[in-house]
Amino acid sequence: MKVVILIPARYASTRYPGKPLAELTLPSGEKQSLIHLSWQAAQRVSGVAEVHVVTDDERIRDHALGFGASVIMTSPEAENGTARCAEALANGAIEADLIVNLQGDAPLTPEWFVEDLIAAMAEDPEAQVATPVLQCDPLTYGHFVEDRQAGRVGGTTAVFNAKHHALYFSKEVLPYIDPDKVPDENIPVYHHVGVYAYRPAALRAYASWPVSQLETLEGLEQLRFLVNDTTVRCVEVEGRGRVFWELNNPEDVARINSVLGGVGA
Repeated sequence: MKVVILIPARYASTRYPGKPLAELTLPSGEKQSLIHLSWQAAQRVSGVAEVHVVTDDERIRDHALGFGASVIMTSPEAENGTARCAEALANGAIEADLIVNLQGDAPLTPEWFVEDLIAAMAEDPEAQVATPVLQCDPLTYGHFVEDRQAGRVGGTTAVFNAKHHALYFSKEVLPYIDPDKVPDENIPVYHHVGVYAYRPAALRAYASWPVSQLETLEGLEQLRFLVNDTTVRCVEVEGRGRVFWELNNPEDVARINSVLGGVGA
């Protein structure tokens, strides 16, 4: 399959304005922007034909061009990363068998997450969309619970059936676990990783559907696929000792810097 990675990035984030340009600290002490680190993560994925940063903001465009990225401009009206990818598919005249949306707030995404996603789409003809899920370790589960107790909207959880086809995604911690019954290992909560793979037809269809009520309430773009009866494959991936976390809130900068300091970049 011909695979193209798109990295949607917008400046006007509600929770963290200017997030793609936020600087993180590498083990060497050098600082790099969130979008630059995300672009580097995309470059490490094998079997990819093209990588493009997709944005409507001139500041992000100029910064991305400065570190050597290809950029496709979209309109400010794109309501989320998937809609921005659908617009970029047309604006960039992209021809591919698979479009991967590697969101620009997840620089800790290991390359094997994306490679496993691509392989799963090749073997599951039912799936029109696929996204990775990672079983929570105690540290990540603790971050989820801490954020919700503090009233912060943090990561997303996923619930899926025996075929690993998604049943629901939520900003709440699902399934709920009584605090006195949280197991020490094999916690049955799956962290949804902010990466998607779409067949081009599904991406074009997404742009034609109205925004759903669930999507609006949860703030989760992938729910539009479920509302429109589109199969989303949840691909379980392995952390291999790597802690994964997105940059959702300013508090996450310290968390990600801590991980970068442990694994290098």
